[in-house]
Amino acid sequence: MISNVLGFVLDIVFSLFGAALLLRAWRRTRGKLLLYSGLCFAVFTLNNMLLFADLVLVPTMDLSLARTGTSLMGASVLLFGLIWDVS
Repeated sequence: MISNVLGFVLDIVFSLFGAALLLRAWRRTRGKLLLYSGLCFAVFTLNNMLLFADLVLVPTMDLSLARTGTSLMGASVLLFGLIWDVS
């Protein structure tokens, strides 16, 4: 149980750290792809928080629809950024 909680917390911390690094690099260079990647990681951080809440904090509630929605939103942000940056 403790190792599961530690794994979820590390997922949240590292995805937040990745988002912060990407957004900080975007602030310096203003590269569009860095912005969309940072936003994607920020949404994935929210997804990891929902996963932690779903499986550890309130296992009786089903948050799978919210988790799926945030995953779709994060992937859509990155896909939009990839398409927008090419054109």
